[in-house]
Amino acid sequence: MTSIPRSSRRPLLAAGAVGALALAAAALLPSTDAMAATGCAVTYTTNSWPGGFTANITIQNLGNPVNGWTLGFTFPNSGQRVTQGWSATFQQNGSAVTAQSLDYNGALATGASATIGFNGSWTTANPDPTTFTLNGTTCTGSTTPPTSPPPTSPPPTTPPPPTGTTPVAINGQLRVCGVNLCNQYGRPIQLRGMSTHGLQWFAQCYNDASLDALANDWQADLLRISMYVQEQGYETNPTGFTNQVNNLVDKATARGMYALIDFHTLTPGDPMYNLDRAKTFFAAVSARNAGKKNVIYEITNEPNGVSWSTIKNYAEQVIPVIRANHSDAVVLVGTRGWSSLGVSEGGNSDEIVNNPVRAGNIMYTFHFYAASHKDNYRNEVQRAASRIPLFVSEFGTVTYTGDGAVDSASSTAWLDLLDRLKISYANWTYSDANEGSAAFRPGTCAGGQYAGTANLTASGNFMRNRIRTPDNFPTS
Repeated sequence: MTSIPRSSRRPLLAAGAVGALALAAAALLPSTDAMAATGCAVTYTTNSWPGGFTANITIQNLGNPVNGWTLGFTFPNSGQRVTQGWSATFQQNGSAVTAQSLDYNGALATGASATIGFNGSWTTANPDPTTFTLNGTTCTGSTTPPTSPPPTSPPPTTPPPPTGTTPVAINGQLRVCGVNLCNQYGRPIQLRGMSTHGLQWFAQCYNDASLDALANDWQADLLRISMYVQEQGYETNPTGFTNQVNNLVDKATARGMYALIDFHTLTPGDPMYNLDRAKTFFAAVSARNAGKKNVIYEITNEPNGVSWSTIKNYAEQVIPVIRANHSDAVVLVGTRGWSSLGVSEGGNSDEIVNNPVRAGNIMYTFHFYAASHKDNYRNEVQRAASRIPLFVSEFGTVTYTGDGAVDSASSTAWLDLLDRLKISYANWTYSDANEGSAAFRPGTCAGGQYAGTANLTASGNFMRNRIRTPDNFPTS
């Protein structure tokens, strides 16, 4: 299918795909120009849950500069496995693990550090490894904080029951488990919520009253904060827009909702055009929000007119910037063809499955507009959902232009599919824009009533009814 033009003020088509890092199948050796490290220190920290754990590893070179490195360590028992890694290529043979540097982090000057990590599984009590080597040299300066139980301790127990009733109070820190988004209990969940419109146009719509209505009347789990980069957006005032985003993250946090920070790129479609801006922005917001459990990062909204390899290259440069500050946050990666898994440019999710982003705890985005994108798009989502983690970070009940009448039949078919597959979603838009996709009638944000149905459009009424149905958040 050829690409479809879209309005300059609206996001277009979308598709999502999500990928897990494949562990290397061949033996890993230091690159040919790597040198033996003459001294090193390693900090290894873990966070466990029933049946699994996340490990974050900081490697500091205390010796001569190296250009390419391999870290080696051994799990204390055979019940531990690396399942998904990031910022390095991992291989496991029995209990022995190696992690090889990537292109961007292989050079370590004296005193320099690199941070890598992985998700793992365990079947028995999981003490941490205590001995590490860097290019064959034992890291005598290694330190391992006692965050995991000692060998004689029982396996970690399930987190205690939630003490609150908000989505964040129940689910806590989210992580990607296989193809699912999982909560702190390791159970697959679905988040349902709304996306803002461009903050440069509709900031007046995101006040305490409107967000109270979203959290309490709509009973939404998620606020997607859509920060345009072009179109009078971030590039015109980086500090001002960064502050706006952080303010809305705080407001979502106060109401117990998850906050999805959307780096809203659309034109030009090549994410590399905004690479430096993305690194600056995500360094700032990830450092500011690193202590929060409710923040998700969407690093490029709707790439278009570029190859999957270009998008992947962009992601593998931006994700480490986030990981340096917010190591356990879920990150969403846009897909080819306006985040349509490539469908709107004649492709499909195979390109992602065969060449996933080299990072862990990520999901791939899919976008759709129900009146324009129907069975062939739904078929690809169903096909992809069993192979990669998907997150519908944007969709509309109307046409791809963001306008027109609500297609109730197609919208219902889409949401029934997403509910069945437990794919999270954010609807476009929680605004009073003069277009069919807006939830509120024009003029509402100037001082109208947000709760209830008096000022809702057909799309707003449809979405409020869907989102208000009870969530299914398993805790055991």
